[in-house]
Amino acid sequence: MLTLSQATYDALVAHARRDHPDEACGVVAGPEGSDRPVRVVEMLNAARSPTFYEFDSSDLLQLYKQLDANDEEPVIVYHSHTATEAYPSRTDIAYASEPNAHYVLVSTREPDSVEFRSFRIIDGVVTEEDVTVVDGDV
Repeated sequence: MLTLSQATYDALVAHARRDHPDEACGVVAGPEGSDRPVRVVEMLNAARSPTFYEFDSSDLLQLYKQLDANDEEPVIVYHSHTATEAYPSRTDIAYASEPNAHYVLVSTREPDSVEFRSFRIIDGVVTEEDVTVVDGDV
């Protein structure tokens, strides 16, 4: 199960809506081994595409340097789908390389609603998990 704060949930949804019609992407970092998503890091979709996202390689390198320096890890890897449901595509599954991360998808296909789902993706196997949003810190 993924537990995140209302502020983090709101930040991911806002990023997805702001970057629409292109896919938004980013990471929510947390203390190593804690499974606590606390620091939202919005990333640039280097592909600038409505159907695909790609982290900029230099931005990703900087992110991992920050994570190492702060004893953090990516707790959530997120991106949006702009025309389809919030479910990992074959490409999403193929690129999922963080076995401890929650993979969050936010669908912005409906302008007046949001679909927010979380998955574990390990060795190509996708498992949906419950999402709990809480007030305050996690």
